[in-house]
Amino acid sequence: MNLNHRRNESGGMSMSNDSTKERILLAAGPVFANKGFKAATVREICEAAQVNVASINYYFGDKQALYHETVIAARQMRVKEVPYPVWAPDASPEDKLRDFVLLLLNRLVAMKSEPWQVRLLMREVLNPTETSRHLVQEYFRPFFEVMLSIVDDMVEESLSESKRWKIGFSIVGQCLYYRFAADVTSMIVPDQKFEDEFNIPALAEHISSFSIAAIKAIDGCDRNESPKSRKSTALESGTTGTE
Repeated sequence: MNLNHRRNESGGMSMSNDSTKERILLAAGPVFANKGFKAATVREICEAAQVNVASINYYFGDKQALYHETVIAARQMRVKEVPYPVWAPDASPEDKLRDFVLLLLNRLVAMKSEPWQVRLLMREVLNPTETSRHLVQEYFRPFFEVMLSIVDDMVEESLSESKRWKIGFSIVGQCLYYRFAADVTSMIVPDQKFEDEFNIPALAEHISSFSIAAIKAIDGCDRNESPKSRKSTALESGTTGTE
């Protein structure tokens, strides 16, 4: 499975001005993605960027600041490469959720070839540094809230905050499974079926349909169990519920 985008090791990012700072960021990305912050060295990054070690201090201050800016750049590149869908005013919340899941999979999942930006971002998620706070505040939380607003439009009864979060995390979790367990999945599923039925569009449709059905079921249960529903049932039966 791939993202249907061809990229080079620099992430396919077209730069109008190949400055030294940009060159360092593009060199640092694959090194941090492959080795992590602690194991990566400033020297090997400088060798890859063909700059001297003093350039790191000049442009970034230190290794930590370089790492922070590299992670943020990785996120910005992914957003640029896989932008938000543009929805028509009359688009249904179900169609929006399908588009949103497809967007999330395209940004996260690459079962055969994975760009360094995705590897670096996943490293940061699994082994968070202070940079994660910035990612959550500036990127992940707003992204998550867009998804939750779609869920809100799908239900008749307002969901509790914790239930909204759980639904949102369930959707994201299904997508992340195919990011982290791609190799195991490919061992279980026969090669041709994996190629034909576990590509990104097929996974997006499955996760969306599964989630939509679950959300509708949860909404139905909540309406049946709401105080208003219980009161209506009591009135119909001729009881007050206090007897």
